[in-house]
This record gives sequence, structure tokens and C-alpha cells, in this order.
Amino acid sequence: MIHTLFQPNYKLIINPKLKYIHLTINEQGELLVKAPSNSKNQIEQLLHKKKEWIEKAQEKFTQKKGRMPTFEDNNNEVLYHLGTPYPLILQHIASDKATNLVSFNYTPKKGFKLTYNEPNTTEFINQIEAFYKYKAKEIITPLVQQQAEIMSLYPTAISFRKTKRQWGSCSSKNRLSFNTGLIKLPLDVIQYVIIHELTHIKHKHHQKAFWQEVEYYSPNYKKLEQQLKEYLT
Repeated sequence: MIHTLFQPNYKLIINPKLKYIHLTINEQGELLVKAPSNSKNQIEQLLHKKKEWIEKAQEKFTQKKGRMPTFEDNNNEVLYHLGTPYPLILQHIASDKATNLVSFNYTPKKGFKLTYNEPNTTEFINQIEAFYKYKAKEIITPLVQQQAEIMSLYPTAISFRKTKRQWGSCSSKNRLSFNTGLIKLPLDVIQYVIIHELTHIKHKHHQKAFWQEVEYYSPNYKKLEQQLKEYLT
């Protein structure tokens, strides 16, 4: 019997400073191989050894909510807003104008509609990200201010930006930053993230005292943490 090595598609990143080969799944669900050199045999052996982990990690990624649409299937594309998946309708409109016209709109009853005269994935993504940032500022800012009053913990600034790994952060100077993708999540999960980051104003760590404070204001925080993991940043 001939045994063939497991050979999934992957992106190779060579870093001579590394001592070992590392495998990760990026935010697009792609397998990244970080290695000190381009040693094909060693990489293929590791891929075969980690076959079960790779398959589980990629399957887990496909089940996550909040992924950016591919803009290829007009019937099954969705975007999340406050925990609810809404259909994304792509509508092409012919235009004689040379400029690329894109219009992106949202209504609670109909969902999202993206109108364009020329397909441009980069511009589509920019429009969606701009919507999430606008809604994040509009919805999350007053929630932070209200919760800050409740906890008597006041940030020196509040900002919003798209990040790949963090839902929120608190700087040493108590500046809070929130991922614009938070607006995809249910309100109670957003509220938990706010409590989490406000607590860092008092506790600059994740030790027992920090979690006790979080639990006081968010008794079911463990359940909300699990819901948080269901979404992509």
C-alpha cells in the first residue's frame, strides 16, 4: 500500500530567525506555514502530522459568523448587524460614466443593498467597512459612556478601528479602542466587551481581581465569551 502525504494548499512565510515551523490559520481561513527555510520535505511531514488539527481549524473557520462576502453569489451573501444576519443584495446598474459608482445601503426590514456600475471588490469592502465604523461610533460610544458612569471608570479617549485579532483594548493611559467589527455582534456581547475594557482601567491584567470585577457587572460573561468566539474580527 502506498501512503501519500497530506498536502493542503498553504502560504509559505520564510523567517530565518525562527527555530521551528509554525502553522496558523489567517483571517481569510488560509493555512500559513512560517518556517526558517524552504525545506519542502520537513514542511510536508509536519503537514501530514498535523492533518487532523488543520482540518478541524479550517472547518471551525468556515463555521464562524461575520465573514466578509465573496461578492460571487447574490443569493446567499449575508452581512451581520447586531447579531442578526441580513441578506446582501448586489445590484448592477449600467452607467456611461467613467467613474466607478458604488452605493451601499442598509434597512432593518430589507437588509443590505450594494449598487454598482463596475464590479470592484476593494471598493465593496471599503463601503462595508465604512458602514461598520460609522455604526460602531454611533451605537457603541454612548454605551461606553453609560457603562463608565455605572462603573465609575472613565476612559481618557474612545476610538474605533478595524483590527485583525482584538475586539477591544485599553492603553496604559486608559484610552479605549474598539474593533469596528463589534457592530456585527449581539448587543449583550458588545456590552460585555465594553465592561471588559473598562475594567482594564482599574486592573491592567487578567488575574483573579480583574475577572471578579468583570463578573460583578456581567454575571454571565463566560457565556458571552463563548458567543464572542463564534464571530470573526
